[in-house]
Parts: sequence; structure tokens; C-alpha cells
Amino acid sequence: MNIQSILNHSIRPKLYEKGTSVMWTDSHISKQLLETHLNPEIDLASRKPETIHKTVEWILSHFKGQSLNILDLGCGPGLYSEMFASQGHQVTGLDFSSNSIAYARKEAAIKKLDINYVEGNYLDLQLSENQFDLVLLVFTDFGPLLPSERKILLGGIKTVMKPGGTFILDVLCDKNIENKVSPKSWDIAGNGFWKNKPYIALSESFLYQEEKVVLYQHLVIDEQDNIDTYRFWNHFFSDEDLRIILSDNGFNEVVLQHNIIPSSDFYTGDDVTFCKAVKHK
Repeated sequence: MNIQSILNHSIRPKLYEKGTSVMWTDSHISKQLLETHLNPEIDLASRKPETIHKTVEWILSHFKGQSLNILDLGCGPGLYSEMFASQGHQVTGLDFSSNSIAYARKEAAIKKLDINYVEGNYLDLQLSENQFDLVLLVFTDFGPLLPSERKILLGGIKTVMKPGGTFILDVLCDKNIENKVSPKSWDIAGNGFWKNKPYIALSESFLYQEEKVVLYQHLVIDEQDNIDTYRFWNHFFSDEDLRIILSDNGFNEVVLQHNIIPSSDFYTGDDVTFCKAVKHK
């Protein structure tokens, strides 16, 4: 094992420096992610069923009696999309993972739900203009986006939304951000989350206090000393941060709310801010 190479890869990187590998499109990891999505006992790739149900109830409480055309960005295996469709709403779900989309389509067919699932990157929305009453980005997907990517996403969302349409998202709030830094850890497996062959995974996180960013980094080393570097930049937001970002990108009537979901596991309770905003007419 080349220890010096590992040390070089472990140095704190510059802000927003990219890793060498992408988790979402890796054929092995995406299968592990799907299994995690579908595990009802944990709040990792998806929230627990009862939490999802409560979130959907809160979202629809703003639209009582309305029949909505909904876009669910980062829909994964369709856990939210199915709930909306089962209540009579027209739903389009979009996700980067081919495994998740394939599973979602299969489940929709079994349950006889008319959901339009699209495989794609929500930073490159290829959908009709002025189409949706409601666009969703839930489970804190806004946080990992770089500032330049946020602008691209919000511009795309505005394009596909109807005038006066609603955008709902959730983010991790910036209180006690230093507590969000994970300690160093390691994992060794013959066939595990990261690869279907022997590997060692070294995990570490770095705080960029001024930018309110925590980097979660994973170095995955195989038997040939190949190192895959996975970097996940996660931003934390104050209420005022959200108001400014949304206002600067063409949204108004911003409403923020905490404690929509239970305080049980990570990404829940008062650590999470839900935000509702309206596209300028």
C-alpha cells in the first residue's frame, strides 16, 4: 500500500475542489443507494415512511382542493411521487440514477399510478416551459450544490414553472455547524457499499467556517492501490441566506418553517428548514 499517496490525497482540499469519482452514476454504488432508499428503518438516502407522509401532508396543506401538476426533483425510487399521485395529482419525477428510475417505473406500474419518470440531471432540465404548479426539491438536495449550480437549477425551475407557481425545498440550517463535522473513520470490506471487491475506505470531513460548508470526503482504495476520491460539499443556511438566494433568483413570498419533521435521526427536526417560495409573475 502506498501510504504517501494516501497522505497526499488526504490533505484538506481547496474549497469546491472536485473529487475523482461520482457516486450517483456508479453501477455498484447506485444499487446500494437504492437499497438504502428503500430501508424504512433509517433516514439516510430517504426519510422514514412516516416522515415522508407527514412532509407530503404539510406540502399539500398549502393547496387544499387544488389539482396540481407536480415536478419531484431528485425523486429517487418515487417515494414522494407515489404519495402525490395516489391523491390524484399529476406527477413527474426526475432523478440522476437509472436504477432508481427503473425501480420507480416498475412500482408505478404495479400500483397502477400514472407517473412520468424521467432519468436526467436536474441541472439540465429538458422539460416544457410554464408546465408545473409545484416543484419540489426535498431531503436537503439543495445543500450539496455549488453556488453556480444553485443559480442554474433555480433558473431551470423558474422556466418549467407556471407564473405564480410554488417551489418547496428543505435545507440544513446553520446552527452549531461545527457539530456537523464527522470524525475520521475507516471501513474495510471484501464486498461492500463502495465496491464489489476488496477495498479500504477512509472517511474524513473538513469545515469551511466562513462559507458555512462542510466537506464529507471518502477515499476508497482497492488492492491495486487505486484511489477513488468522493467529495460531498454540503452548505448550511440561515433563514436570511435562503431569503436572499431565492429573491436574487426570481422568487418571492418566501415562507420558512422548522420542525416539520420529527427530531429522530440526522437531517430531521429543527436541523432542517423547509422553505416555500413563489415564482415572480
